[in-house]
Amino acid sequence: MKLPITKHGLKEIGLMAIIAAILGWLLGQWHPGLITIPAALFLFALYFFRDPHRVIPDGANLVVAPADGRIIEITDVQEDKFIRQPSVKIAIFLSVFNVHINRSPYAGQVVWTEYQKGKFFVASDPRASEANERNSIGLLCNTPSSFKILVHQIAGIIAQRIVCSCNRNDRLNRGEKFGLIKFGSRTELYIPKDKVKELTIKLNDRVKGGETILCHIK
Repeated sequence: MKLPITKHGLKEIGLMAIIAAILGWLLGQWHPGLITIPAALFLFALYFFRDPHRVIPDGANLVVAPADGRIIEITDVQEDKFIRQPSVKIAIFLSVFNVHINRSPYAGQVVWTEYQKGKFFVASDPRASEANERNSIGLLCNTPSSFKILVHQIAGIIAQRIVCSCNRNDRLNRGEKFGLIKFGSRTELYIPKDKVKELTIKLNDRVKGGETILCHIK
């Protein structure tokens, strides 16, 4: 069976293949059994950049997870950069074993983007939300009425490369892929509080990007 791999990981996979081949040859001169070490590293690179098929749920007014991982925060906040009103913040921690593809949580138009340089705290650390390197995408959604949704791609202590393949004025469908964070990270979602009808997740739940329903919109 073919293993689906994201195009954003081909450079790293190619580099790892070269390193694994050289390291395997050197270790093999010492002991043949040691070639399993670089082989395992190469297989992990393939595993990390996997891009599995996801079944996007049908139905109106559903917000889906923008990333795979574990829910580490659900809080009410005042979001002042893009939404500019009280919002529900949902943070997802991605370990190195999670799929790292980011997907649009809702259908809408990209009307705002911002890149922020920063530090590299562990992605599960609350300080990472504001202090770490991040890329932000603001969506203008028009159903059931006009409202905004904000997504942060946040680098972690290992992840120091954020990929975003969408630009301003692009339209994204719910569950559509728009980027990737390489090697452990955090993804945050902000939804206007007055638009959230019902949350369908809780702290420590495991979610799948594009597939797990986070909430219903009023």
